[in-house]
Amino acid sequence: MISVAKSEVHELRQDKQGITWDALMYIPTVSGLGIGAFMFWYDQSQNLAYLLFFLSCFFFYQGIHRVLGRLMLLPQSPVSLDVTKQRVLMRLRNGETVELVKDLRYFSDHAGKSFGLTGMDMGGVKRQYVFHKGQFADEHAYKNVSGALKVFA
Repeated sequence: MISVAKSEVHELRQDKQGITWDALMYIPTVSGLGIGAFMFWYDQSQNLAYLLFFLSCFFFYQGIHRVLGRLMLLPQSPVSLDVTKQRVLMRLRNGETVELVKDLRYFSDHAGKSFGLTGMDMGGVKRQYVFHKGQFADEHAYKNVSGALKVFA
């Protein structure tokens, strides 16, 4: 395990390769659900059409949110990450600085390509973030941050 004696700021970048995979996942899903909704609408099964249209819209909005988050275009998207043993400090795109200090939890995926971070900031507001491997400068920086965050698992 990597120990963090001092803080080290990691600037995040846009994950363009991850966007390609998201597009390959969300575009066929949204298209298939939308086409199914139209087929059932004209087949006189409006109840099923409403359900499929709702699911199509849900996955569309979820996909847009995920892509904009990877591109760091949302105002609440982190653009830098500073990890120490006591807290995690993030600078957001809108200029706000968030310091997670209480109930800090780290969640890693099994593939090792992303991790989640949740905790309460100084104002008592619960915050949740997902970081992807492609957002870090290189694999060493990703492993360094995820290793430092394992203290909070």
